[in-house]
Amino acid sequence: MNIGQAAAATGVTAKRIRYYEQIGLIEPAGRTDAGYRHFGERDLHTLRFIQSARRLGFSMPKISNLLALWRDQNRSSADVKRLAKEHIAELELKIAELQSMVDTLRHLSHKCSGDARPDCPIIASFEGEPS
Repeated sequence: MNIGQAAAATGVTAKRIRYYEQIGLIEPAGRTDAGYRHFGERDLHTLRFIQSARRLGFSMPKISNLLALWRDQNRSSADVKRLAKEHIAELELKIAELQSMVDTLRHLSHKCSGDARPDCPIIASFEGEPS
């Protein structure tokens, strides 16, 4: 199948497929006599694997590591689990950071009168003034 068909079958855009090829995340696709990329089932399986990992927020370097483990029939599941647990810790940190942002904005919004006056604790906090 061509790149458009591969994109439709996997949910990965053609542009992103070319990018994955460029950075070495996937093997360069075979080419037809006319020079068009040709993708087989194995390529589609790899693209779906990458798409699944991306949906879970894995970075490209970590996806590369996961792909290497996936392809290694002698892998240890402990290595896969270690990558997953590292990613969980990173996600939990991001969640905590986002929750802190929400809490700060909620606090500042509560202190803001929201009327026609120009004084605003939200703006003041961006300027570095105490809220």
